[in-house]
Amino acid sequence: MGRKYFGTDGIRGTVGQGPITPDFMMRLGHAVGRVLSKSAKRPTVLIGKDTRISGYMIESALEAGFASAGVNVLLTGPLPTPGVAYLTRALRQDLGVVISASHNPFADNGIKFFSAKGEKLPDAWELAVEAALEEAPQWVDSASLGRAKRLEDARGRYIEFCKNSFGSDLTLKGLKIVVDAANGAAYHVAPDVFHELGAEVISIGCKPDGFNINAGFGATAPGALVEAVKAHGADYGVALDGDADRLQLVDANGRLYNGDELLYVMVADRLSQGLRVPGAVGTLMTNMAVELALRSRDVEFVRAKVGDRYVLEELAARGWQLGGEGSGHLLALDKHTTGDGIVSALLVLQSVCRSGRSLAEQLQGVDLFPQTLINVRLQSGQDWKTNRRLAEEQTAVTAELGDRGRILIRASGTEPLLRVMVEASDAGLAQRCAQRLAEAVAA
Repeated sequence: MGRKYFGTDGIRGTVGQGPITPDFMMRLGHAVGRVLSKSAKRPTVLIGKDTRISGYMIESALEAGFASAGVNVLLTGPLPTPGVAYLTRALRQDLGVVISASHNPFADNGIKFFSAKGEKLPDAWELAVEAALEEAPQWVDSASLGRAKRLEDARGRYIEFCKNSFGSDLTLKGLKIVVDAANGAAYHVAPDVFHELGAEVISIGCKPDGFNINAGFGATAPGALVEAVKAHGADYGVALDGDADRLQLVDANGRLYNGDELLYVMVADRLSQGLRVPGAVGTLMTNMAVELALRSRDVEFVRAKVGDRYVLEELAARGWQLGGEGSGHLLALDKHTTGDGIVSALLVLQSVCRSGRSLAEQLQGVDLFPQTLINVRLQSGQDWKTNRRLAEEQTAVTAELGDRGRILIRASGTEPLLRVMVEASDAGLAQRCAQRLAEAVAA
């Protein structure tokens, strides 16, 4: 059976259009409840959400669906996605549910699920839910209906969890930090975490109104953070996305550090403590300069497909702990089971505090390679994989680049486009080689 509703990261779409409608959400809650009931007696699920106005509607519909299947519900209210993952594990819940569309605008929403261990669920579980959605509902009787209650201290529990990821012998005292929560789920969490660890905190993007999530603030719009850091003379700025699993970081000079650079800093911090780091996982898009820098320190580097889900799978398969992607999804599996923007920021700032060296100083010599990306439109029925001229040109470009760069050619998953990316130590070389490959595709 193929997937009808689940994508690479749960179910997502525009509110009011299938499947993000209240009737479907009630059916989904019921179907998930039935799947849970096959392996757990009187299961309990924990539901958190971001700050979108549609979260109220979806939460109520899911709650009704779960109750109709005899499943109890624990509601956290607005809480970051990694906070839901943590509390699901800490409170021994059978399932964690997040109502969020992450970095998307407010008109979108979606659902993600976490296992009792706070981990992403396997494909087999998602397929079982899809199968249950196709079956007729089986309502439990009145005596067996599920109940719902609110977890009043969810925010405080998660704040303490985040703080515990920071070295107990360290403090953020003396640092002025701008915290941008994208008017999303971390608006009432992130500022307190950094403040309670000693930092002077200036908050922006922390006034959600149901409609302004990710709008001009946060990890996907870091311009506001850069300006605020400069205006307040801050040492650093931390930007999260709407559900706070993604991070961007800015220094006092307004320089923006992406996830590739922050991953290197996290690895380097552990090496500086004499800890062994056998390897790290990035993606097909991770900058080659980071790969070379890690390998120069005897840290193996492996590329996964684009998406934090695939990075996580690769880490789990190899028994490694650190991975991430340039967009700011970073993983430290000895700290959390999933990507956590707040925890990742603390691990990076921990390196600053421990070493006494700024991020710029720690990244000296790790100069990101320029990348040129050209989108080539494919004609109907065009098979780029059998294009002989492209294959010949790719061989020639690979030889020319040598160890100074690399090529990535992949088809878009949503449009009839072929994405041709060349990364090289020289910007002009990257541009020329990408253009040659793009012309070979179009020929």
